[in-house]
Amino acid sequence: MKHIYISFVMLLCSTAVWAQVPLKIITSASMFEDMTENLMTDEFTVQSIVPIGGDPHKYKAKPSDARNVQQADLVLVNGLTFEGWITELIENSGTKAKIVRITEGIDVIGSLQYENSSDPHAWMSAANGLIYIENIKNALIELRPSSKEAIEANYETYKAKLVKLDQDIEAEIKKIPVDQRVLITSHDAFQYFGDRYNVRLEAIMGISTEAQAQTSDIIRVTKVIQENKVTAVFIESTINPKMLQQIAKDNKVKIGGELYADSLGDEESSGSTYIDMLWHNTTTIVDALLQKLPLQENSESENKESVPSLTDGLTTTSKIVLASILVLAMLSVLVFKLKKP
Repeated sequence: MKHIYISFVMLLCSTAVWAQVPLKIITSASMFEDMTENLMTDEFTVQSIVPIGGDPHKYKAKPSDARNVQQADLVLVNGLTFEGWITELIENSGTKAKIVRITEGIDVIGSLQYENSSDPHAWMSAANGLIYIENIKNALIELRPSSKEAIEANYETYKAKLVKLDQDIEAEIKKIPVDQRVLITSHDAFQYFGDRYNVRLEAIMGISTEAQAQTSDIIRVTKVIQENKVTAVFIESTINPKMLQQIAKDNKVKIGGELYADSLGDEESSGSTYIDMLWHNTTTIVDALLQKLPLQENSESENKESVPSLTDGLTTTSKIVLASILVLAMLSVLVFKLKKP
């Protein structure tokens, strides 16, 4: 009897320990990690494979990523060619986790550059964000049905925030006259944003940052800037800004600010959550295209009206000759004064 009692106690203890072990969720990118955190309960943990500031298009998976995926209970992916490396990672990990594509039900936009390809950046519209979180909610409930009520309560709270965000973005964009709504960025990540909020999009690179910008792309973007009298272009947090900065300099337009597309910003930034990233992008775009740009450190010297110089337009040789003549003239005057009684 004593042995039965001990066995029963041990079974209860092991069951209690098992119940306290949270289910592990892995997402491909930081935006989806944040969405999941807003929906889940304490019975789950979530972690993004690609760290904040990383580029999911170019990410190189590490052995630690394979271990995390192998230990996962659920893996949430965007799909639509966003994380081309993730299928191999999942297969190599040997995981038994359920794999869920959270863009299911999205009205997908085709790539403007590649035939039969899809634009993966569907989260850039808050309206699409509502579809993402519904898919995540359903995946969480399927994984832990006993938490359905709590998960659905979290979902309704977060859903209300995204509905309001969608309305606020639409109202904010409407402040820009329609003919001024031209958004020029490094890569083509804002088509869903433009489609939902009526903004024209032009990018140097295609939907993937792995694509190489061509001379024709630079010519195309330059033509758009000139024909539409664009006042600002926008860099992205995960992409080298050098090329876009050069285009801005060549066309004498401002850098309107830094936008978030493929990653959230860090905790100190104004784009540290999914809601914050979309609102930061919106206000940055509106302020820049309405020319409410903050003064840059060197803007005062750049904006000073330049005074024409006598040497403007002269070659280096001509300037040397002119300087020599002036020196000789000054010497002649000096000699004349010395000889004068």
